[in-house]
Amino acid sequence: MDTRVNRIVLIVLDSVGVGELPDADEYGDSGSNTLGNLALAVGGVNLPHMADMGLGKIADIKGVPPALEPSGAYGRMAEKSKGKDTTTGHWELAGLILKEAFPVYPDGFPEDLIKKFVEQIGCPILANKVASGTEIINELGEEHMKTGYPIVYTSADSVFQIAAHEEIIPVEKLYEMCKIARKLLTGKHAVGRVIARPFIGQPGNFERTANRHDYSLKPPKKTILNILVENGISVTAVGKINDIFAGEGISASVKSKGNMDGVDKIIDLLCKDTKGLIFANLVDFDSKYGHRNDPEGYAKALEAFDLRLPEIISLLGEKDIIIITADHGCDPTTESTDHSREYVPVLVYGHLIQPGVNIGVRESFTDLASTLGEFFGINYPEGKSFAGEILKRGFLANENV
Repeated sequence: MDTRVNRIVLIVLDSVGVGELPDADEYGDSGSNTLGNLALAVGGVNLPHMADMGLGKIADIKGVPPALEPSGAYGRMAEKSKGKDTTTGHWELAGLILKEAFPVYPDGFPEDLIKKFVEQIGCPILANKVASGTEIINELGEEHMKTGYPIVYTSADSVFQIAAHEEIIPVEKLYEMCKIARKLLTGKHAVGRVIARPFIGQPGNFERTANRHDYSLKPPKKTILNILVENGISVTAVGKINDIFAGEGISASVKSKGNMDGVDKIIDLLCKDTKGLIFANLVDFDSKYGHRNDPEGYAKALEAFDLRLPEIISLLGEKDIIIITADHGCDPTTESTDHSREYVPVLVYGHLIQPGVNIGVRESFTDLASTLGEFFGINYPEGKSFAGEILKRGFLANENV
């Protein structure tokens, strides 16, 4: 009998953390609990399908009772890498632990770096400071339209962001500026991501578009994604996954325009009988609600995703598995608008999965990478696989029956 799984749908609910890590105070995140706090703030969230899988057994979430007999396996994971940004979280999920955090710039980027950037793009810039993406275009969008100068800003994350109106700086030209910045941001200035942030509209009514593009560093060594591809197992990226890994270990990629479009893309891939790993990021929780301190919007987005889970599950075959997790927190109820250092949930469901198994608190996100490897019959050295704890007897990876 072939004991390997057929395909895995891995969905990262961007920023859906489930409580502060022991070192949260070192990051200014004491008391952060994205899912728990937002549920309290809105009087409870209705997530019946994730609750059935075991979400209410992972943490105390108002409106999400612990299932008496969970249909899936469940647990939570701690981040071992230094940092709390998107790239760090996703890389660790794929098996790579960072011993040093990416550089951040609370006072803006150094003048010598900006000078080189200005010289190479051929015009001055606006801002060069820490700012919210929506606030910075409201503040400087009109000046940008008058001068044609791009808006450069950062956040508490390791990012170099460039905002530009699509009618002032065409998207392709904005992308070229980002590529220039990416080449400059190396060594001690090797930020995790350079991000193109195009927008449209008029002063007082600006709106960011779906033409965002991330230019990430390449992972410094192979992740489970590379290993899967090298062993003939396809990795299909949905949303910003391809950008986060700079294309490394990705067989194919499809863009998405928000959470619901991301779900549509996952369903489309399942209907096309896409094999291997389908690796998706649903970004709206973080970008639209976490960073904007909007617990009501966050809760509605979670409920909208949960409502569509049955569509995905109905398309799973006998040897298919769905895994739901996150990459960090972004508590919308705290003063901060930045990511938060939190545990992330893990829900695993499929015909091969023993229901109701508590995998406990994993020491690192890399346990997921090792588990993915074992599911596909591949030994991956980083992390401690929990595949053997949750697969039904007779389907342990590499077990001949």
